[in-house]
Amino acid sequence: MTIRNTLRDHGQRYRPRIACLKKAEKVLLEMQDPKTGVKSQPQRLVITTIPHAITGEDILSWLADRFQIDTQEARNFGSMLVALGYIYPLQDHKRLVIKPDASLYRFQTPYFWPTQQWPVEDTDYAIYLAKRNIRKKGILELHEQEQYNRLHKWMNHKWDFIVMQAKEQYRAAKERKKPDRVVFDCQERAYWVVHRPPPGTVSAMDYGLDRRIDPNADEEKTPDFYGRIMIFTQQSIMRPRVKSSVSIGALVKYCATYNGHDPFLSKCLPSNPWITDDITYWNLNMPNVEIPTKMRVERWTFSFGELLSDPRGRDDFRLFLKKEFSGENLAFWEGCEDLKWGTAATMREKAEQIYKSFLARGAPRWINIDGKTMEITVNGLKHPHRYVLDAAQTHIYMLMKKDSFGRYLKSPVFKDTLKKAVCPEEHKYSDAQLEQNAKNRRPSLSPIVLRQQEKEHRAKMAANAPVDITQVMSKLSKTGKEVSPCRRPPPPAKT
Repeated sequence: MTIRNTLRDHGQRYRPRIACLKKAEKVLLEMQDPKTGVKSQPQRLVITTIPHAITGEDILSWLADRFQIDTQEARNFGSMLVALGYIYPLQDHKRLVIKPDASLYRFQTPYFWPTQQWPVEDTDYAIYLAKRNIRKKGILELHEQEQYNRLHKWMNHKWDFIVMQAKEQYRAAKERKKPDRVVFDCQERAYWVVHRPPPGTVSAMDYGLDRRIDPNADEEKTPDFYGRIMIFTQQSIMRPRVKSSVSIGALVKYCATYNGHDPFLSKCLPSNPWITDDITYWNLNMPNVEIPTKMRVERWTFSFGELLSDPRGRDDFRLFLKKEFSGENLAFWEGCEDLKWGTAATMREKAEQIYKSFLARGAPRWINIDGKTMEITVNGLKHPHRYVLDAAQTHIYMLMKKDSFGRYLKSPVFKDTLKKAVCPEEHKYSDAQLEQNAKNRRPSLSPIVLRQQEKEHRAKMAANAPVDITQVMSKLSKTGKEVSPCRRPPPPAKT
């Protein structure tokens, strides 16, 4: 390979995750220890003997014994090492996972470890694809062929150099012994599968946006720096304190409440889609599913915020408020949220519409707030902004939390939803079924499609909602006043 660029890699040099990689490398060095590590020996791959090969079951056995963990946890940890490029497979190159069988693996050369900070350049990838194209005589994987055509079009000005480098590397590889040639080919292919993953797979090397400065570097000691330190210290001294026993008790209570609902601490029912590639869990927990799961309904009882943050719970709470003739409170709260997180172009129009619908004298869905809050809100509407209705929204939120939420949990609406809620049984998959699920995996829906489906659902709900005849008549009368009356024809002349 030709990865020898010495340019600074801002995308990886300043990553906090580098500490995680260092820990993984310490484990890898323990695994390679001749006495206490994973036992490696020559293994036959078809008709070629591969030196220093290890099996997947030996790796999992060593990890489970070293860290005192179960087989599933060891398999997840081993798959993470493969996904990061520290261990590479000699047989199945498409899936970067550890198989608990006699599948062969090897330790990656430290030259290719992520902490080496080599920039992964498109020129090197183009040379690799050109070399594979020569070896395979034009037969590449579908995604590799697409990348090859894209790079050929983009690097057309230096494609002759890329092909020359590929031919030279291919010629040098043919001079090696066959075991070394097979090992180097698997090693290089695994490197590019890690750094240029096929479509539909999650890249373990995705670090997000690049950082141009080091967040861990010492800041220059200027008067402004010391001024900010003084302000921060004064604010820390004035901040009210809580006893450690109280805070720890609250933390323990929170952990005990959410323990069964945490996918890291408890099992996902019917199965974890990130492990089994079964999307039943996501289908059962869609935002506007007709029948929610029992765990989802139980979560609504934890707090009023949990209820409002769930679209399905909000629909259930809206049905209860309509039966109590107080649905305008939730409608006002949702309108304020739409104003707060909506576009800036429609901000003034939305604020005016909310005022006319809920706050103005004689409003069709008038809400009950105190005079001081009304005065603050009306004064703020003279120059509307995103948070102009925060005082009124907080008042209505606390009103629903202290009054309506408690009665909702005791109402027949909530009890009926809890009774109908489904409790899915756990799905258990064998290794062969997990591999089949991975092959049948399809990419998720685009966010554009999801937003369109959400808009269609809102439009359907609006169409099924009861019509406020008072509001409709006021709009019609307003429209009639704005339109100028038509001239009547002159009366006919008398004969």
